[in-house]
Amino acid sequence: GAGGPSDSEGPQDGTPQAPGPVGGADLRPPPVSPKIMPPRNGRCGNFSCCGRKSVPLRHRKCEEHAGGSLFIRRSHRGPSLTRDSPGRARCAMVLFPFMTHAFAAAGLRPEIVAAVDELGFEQPTPIQAETIPHILNTNQDLIALAQTGTGKTAAFGLPLLHQIDPEMPGVQALILCPTRELGIQIYGDLAHFAKYIPGVKVLAVYGGTPVPPQARALRGGIQVVAGTPGRVLDLIRRGALDLSAVRFVVLDEADEMLNMGFQEDLESILSETPAEKQTLLFSATMPAPIARMAQQYMHDPKEVSMGTRNAGADKVSHGFYVVHARDRYAALKRVVDMNPDIYGIVFCRTRRETQEVARKLRHDGYQADAIHGDLSQSQRDEVMDRFRHRQLQMLVATDVAARGLDVDDLTHVINYELPDDPEVYVHRSGRTGRAGKEGVSLSLLHTREGRKLRDLERMVGKKFERMRVPTGREICERQVIHLVEKAREVEVDEAEMASFLPQIYSLLEGLSREKLIQQFIAAEFNRFLSYYQEAPDLNVQTKVAADKPGRVSFAPLFINMGYRDEVNPHRLMGLVNDMMPGKRLRIGKIDISRNFTLFEVEEGFAEEVVAAFAGVRVEGRPVEVRPAREMTQGGKPGFVPGKKFSGKKGKKGTVPKHKRKTAKNRW
Repeated sequence: GAGGPSDSEGPQDGTPQAPGPVGGADLRPPPVSPKIMPPRNGRCGNFSCCGRKSVPLRHRKCEEHAGGSLFIRRSHRGPSLTRDSPGRARCAMVLFPFMTHAFAAAGLRPEIVAAVDELGFEQPTPIQAETIPHILNTNQDLIALAQTGTGKTAAFGLPLLHQIDPEMPGVQALILCPTRELGIQIYGDLAHFAKYIPGVKVLAVYGGTPVPPQARALRGGIQVVAGTPGRVLDLIRRGALDLSAVRFVVLDEADEMLNMGFQEDLESILSETPAEKQTLLFSATMPAPIARMAQQYMHDPKEVSMGTRNAGADKVSHGFYVVHARDRYAALKRVVDMNPDIYGIVFCRTRRETQEVARKLRHDGYQADAIHGDLSQSQRDEVMDRFRHRQLQMLVATDVAARGLDVDDLTHVINYELPDDPEVYVHRSGRTGRAGKEGVSLSLLHTREGRKLRDLERMVGKKFERMRVPTGREICERQVIHLVEKAREVEVDEAEMASFLPQIYSLLEGLSREKLIQQFIAAEFNRFLSYYQEAPDLNVQTKVAADKPGRVSFAPLFINMGYRDEVNPHRLMGLVNDMMPGKRLRIGKIDISRNFTLFEVEEGFAEEVVAAFAGVRVEGRPVEVRPAREMTQGGKPGFVPGKKFSGKKGKKGTVPKHKRKTAKNRW
C-alpha cells in the first residue's frame, strides 16, 4: 500500500497538519532545548535518555526530545549502550531526523529514507520517480525500460523493502539478474537500504561458489533473494529455496538474461512462484523475446519507458572512424593516445582478439588487461577489482564476459568491431554516460558497414559523427598540453623534496627558464614524435557503403563430427550459435558424413568460428574446426570450389545415400 506501516504514516496531501503520528511522535520539528546535546553522526547526544533496559519494538521518542522530530528505534539485537565516563551511558540508538525530501514524500518508511539520506540521494531519478509510487500503490505488473546507470536497483529495491514483513518467514521477494557481479551489486545496495529495518535479511546466490553455505543461509530466514537463474534453479531443485510465499518477482536486465540463454531457466523458476504476485521487468531494450515473455507471464503490465524504446543513453555521444581492417589496432592506439585520461572498455568479438589487443596496449605503455570466458572466477574478480580501482586504464572484453559489469565514471566505450545485433551496441554504449555524466562511444568501421551504421542510428535515435583518425602531430600536441596541465595541478610536498633540491639545482644550473621548460617538454614529446614520425594517414576517404543484399560470400569449414555423433543440420547450427553468442552469422551449405561435416559460414566470420572452437569438448570429445581447404592431406577430405562435398569412404564403401544427412539447401 501507499501509506506503509502504521508507525510511518504522515500527511498524505503534503499540507501542514497538527500532530501526525510516526509511532506516536509529533512530526513538527521543535526548537532544540539548550539542555539537550544535538545528535552527533546520527546518534543521540543526550546522556540521560537511555537508562532503561527495554525499548518498544516500534519507534518511540527519546523522552528528552518530547514533541521533537528525533526518535529512536530498537535494533533486532536490543539497545546498545556505550560508556563514555563512569555512571553515564550514551544512547547508541539511531535517530531519524525529520525528512522533507522527495523520497519521504513518496511514502517510504522513515528507516529507508534515513538510509537513502545517508547515501546522499536527495531527488529520485526519472525511473525511480515513475516506478516507486506504482509499486507502493498498486499490485499491477510493471515493465520498465531504462538504461544501466539510471538507478534501477533503487527503483525496485526501495518499494520492495518498504513492503517486506520482517515477522513473516520465507522468501517474499526474488530478484533475478544475468550475472554474479550484478547480483552482488544488488545485494550490496539492498543491504544499505535496509540497514535500519530490524529483521530484514537479504541474500545473494550465484554460481562459482559452494552451494551449502547459501542453502544454510536460506534456512536461517531470508526475506529477499537476489541471484542468477542457474543457481536459483539449482537451489529450488535441491529443496533449499522455497518460493511459495513470494509476493514480488523482479527480472533485472531481462534482455541480457535471454541473450545468455536463460529463457528455460526463467520459465522453470516462474512456474514455482505463486500466481498472485507482482512481477517487475526491467530491461534496457525491448526485443521480441522480451515482449513474448511479458505477454506469457505478466498480467496487464504497465509500461514505463525512459526515453525511446531500445534507444541509447541521452548523455552518450556517438562517433566512428573508417579504417581498413589491417589498421584497426593502429587506429585504436591513436584514439587512446589522443585521450590521455581515457578510462574505458574496448569491446572485441573473440577471446583471442581481446588477449591480443590487451597485450599490444600493455606493450605500448598502457595499463590494460583482458576479460573473457576463459578466465576463472578468481581471475575475473582480480581483473575487475583492479579496473574498478583504476589500476587499469583500459579493459578489453567480449560481450559475454562484460555482462553485468558495473563500473562508474567510464569516459569511453570503444567498439573494436561493430556487433551484429544493434541491441548489443545499445548495451555497450550504455556503460558510459551514467548518472548524468557525459560519455563517448566510438567505433572502428570498415567501408562495407553502412547498413549496420544506419540501423544503429535508427535504434539509438542519434546521428553518428564521422571522425578523423588523428595524425601523429595532433597526438604529440595533445600529449604535450596534457603534460603541462598535469604539471600545473600536481601538489608539491616541499618538506619531502627539501633534501633533494640542492643537488637538483646544481644539476640544472646554467639553464634558463625557457630552456628548462623545453628540456622537460621534449622528454615526453620526443617519445611520441619518434613513434609517429612519418606515420601514414589511416583514414579511408571513401564513403561507408552498405553490403549488397543477396551477395554473401561463404567460406567452407571442416568439423570432426559426423552422423555417428548424431550431428544434424539443426544441431550443428545450434552448436555454432552457442560458440558465437550475440552474432548473426549466416550458415550456408551443410554436408554431413559419417566422421566429419563440411559446412559454410559467412566469409567474414570464418576465422572467428575456428578460434571459438579451439579447445572445446562436446560430450567429452575434443572438437576441431578448420578451414576445409586445409584438409587435403593424408587422405582427409578436401574441398573443390564449385563441386559437391564428397564423403569419406568407410569399410563398406561410400556412406549410403539414405544415411547421409544434409541441409535442404545442399548443392
